[in-house]
This record gives sequence, structure tokens and C-alpha cells, in this order.
Amino acid sequence: MRTISIDAAVRLYHLDEDGAAETLIYGSLAEALAIAAAEPDERQDGLFIQTRDDVVAYRDLTEG
Repeated sequence: MRTISIDAAVRLYHLDEDGAAETLIYGSLAEALAIAAAEPDERQDGLFIQTRDDVVAYRDLTEG
């Protein structure tokens, strides 16, 4: 994922085991990270953040 501003527009979504995507928010990276952090641990495994150019798993961002 490229370096982006905390104010960048992103989509936070959850991808379930069947491959269905549920959008949680279209908003800033800051908002998406706050919402993702509030989700239960087991749900965080299926969270993804999408920018205009990239998609990255939430866990990859938080666990480095």
C-alpha cells in the first residue's frame, strides 16, 4: 500500500468466508481505522481497506 494521508478517502469492508463483501464505511482512513479497531478480533481478520489504488488487509496494517 502506498503512503497515504489519514484524511484519504477509503472504503472499509468485511469479506466473509463465502466471498461476500459488506461495506462498513466509505470515509477517511482515520474513520475506517477507528471502526475497524472497534470490531471483534475474529471479525478483524476479514477486514480490508481499499484506497483508490490499493487494497490491504486491516491486520497487515496493524500487525506490520
